[in-house]
Amino acid sequence: MAFGGGFDDEEVMSEINMTPLVDVMLVLLIIFIITVPVITHSVKVDLPQASNQRNEITPDTINIAVLANGELHWNEDTVSNDDLQRRLAEAAQKDPQPQVHLRGDKSVAYEHVVTTMAAIQRSGIEKLGFVTEPGP
Repeated sequence: MAFGGGFDDEEVMSEINMTPLVDVMLVLLIIFIITVPVITHSVKVDLPQASNQRNEITPDTINIAVLANGELHWNEDTVSNDDLQRRLAEAAQKDPQPQVHLRGDKSVAYEHVVTTMAAIQRSGIEKLGFVTEPGP
């Protein structure tokens, strides 16, 4: 009794028998079809709604102006050097730290602006910006 369609026993069979492969694939397909609905079932929970808006705290901005005669202004108030250092130390302790905008008069001596910058740096304030007028 020979199965295999008339081949001699000594010859090597060069064709692939696809029937076992198709059987295995059909069995796997049936297993997946049965198990997927079982996996997706979950407990129904009424979840709370939340907004995803960030609470951004914007720091204050301190405007320090150095006038032509060396006079200092904290926002709208005239201050002395000692008062400036005290206010800068208080501002450096805030969280988040305020930004400092330094405005220097066009005709002010460079020394006054540099000493003000040094006072800001010593106080520990990290954000310092220079305010200028745009050119023509």
